[in-house]
Amino acid sequence: MIVAPFVFQMFSRAPLGGDMINDFEPYMTIEQVDRFRGYLAEIDAANTESIDTLRADLIASGAVTAADYDTVLASVVNLNEQWPTIDADMSDLIDRMEANLDSYAAVAALPPFPMFPWFFVVPGALIAAAAGVALYQRGRPGHSARPALWVTFGLGLAVVAAPMAFQMFDRAPQGKTMIDDFRPMMTRDRVQAVQGYFVTLGAAEGQLRANALPMLIAAGGDPTAAPAIGQWSSDWPMILTDFNPMVATMSDNVDNYEAVDALPPFDLFPWFFVIPGVLVAGLAAVALWSRPRSSDADDEATDDRAIDVGPPESDDASSPPNSPALSGKESS
Repeated sequence: MIVAPFVFQMFSRAPLGGDMINDFEPYMTIEQVDRFRGYLAEIDAANTESIDTLRADLIASGAVTAADYDTVLASVVNLNEQWPTIDADMSDLIDRMEANLDSYAAVAALPPFPMFPWFFVVPGALIAAAAGVALYQRGRPGHSARPALWVTFGLGLAVVAAPMAFQMFDRAPQGKTMIDDFRPMMTRDRVQAVQGYFVTLGAAEGQLRANALPMLIAAGGDPTAAPAIGQWSSDWPMILTDFNPMVATMSDNVDNYEAVDALPPFDLFPWFFVIPGVLVAGLAAVALWSRPRSSDADDEATDDRAIDVGPPESDDASSPPNSPALSGKESS
C-alpha cells in the first residue's frame, strides 16, 4: 500500500484532480446547464432569423443587393455556415455536463483528492510497523506477539471497511463514468475549437447589431421583424459573462484532467483497499490462531529450565565412611 501512491504518481496527480473538481463546481448544476442550453436556443433562433427573414428584408428594401450580401455581411454569412457545427459541438458539451451531474456530485463527496495518497501510505505504514513488532516479539523468548498481531488484524479490517465508510463502491464507478465522458471534451484541440466558436459568434452578433439592423432601418425596414436577433444582441454580454469563465475553466484544466485520467480507473480504487486489507487481516488471523498453544508451551519449557538449577547428586557409594581398609589401619 505504501508503494502504490509512488507507482501511480498520486502525490502529484491527485491534487490536480482536486483542483479540477473545485474549478468545475459552479458549472455542474442543473440550473447552469439549463441556462447554457437556453443561450444556444436563443442563438439558434437568431441565426435562423438572419437566414429566413433578415436577408430577404435587406435585399427587398434595397439596403443591399443579393450579389453584395455575402460580402457586406460576411461575418453573418460565416455564422450561418458554421452554426450547425457550433451548435452540435456546444450541445454535446452541455449534454455531457448534464449527464454527469450526479457523477460529479458523487466524486465531489469523496474525501479531498490531495488526501488520497495518504489513505494508502498511513495505513500501510501502520500495518508494516505492527507486523514488524509481531515478528520481533515472536522471536524473543518469554514475549508474546499476540498483541501486535491483534493490532495488525484490526488495521486490516479497518482498511477493508474504509471503502464502505466513504461509499466508494457507489461513488468511484460514477467517477470513472464522468472521466470517460469528459475525455472527448477535455482536450486542447477541443477547447481551442470552442474558443474559436465565440470569435465567430461575437463577430456575427456585432455585424448584425452594428450593420445589418441599422441598414434595414435606414432603408425603411421594420427591425421588429427580427425579434430573435434583437434578443440575442441584448443578451450577448450576459451570454459571454456566463460562457467565457466556463470555457476558461476547461482550458485551465486540460492538464489537470490528463493527470486524473492517468490514474488507475476510479472503479478499481475500492479494491485497492479491500484486497490488501483482506490479505493483512487474513494473515494476521492465521498467525493468531495457528500456533497459540505451542508458543505458550515453549515459554513454559523455558521457565522450567530456568528453575532447575540445583547441583547434581553424587553416585559414588564405593567408599563408605567406615570402610574395612580404613578400620584395619587404625587397629594396627
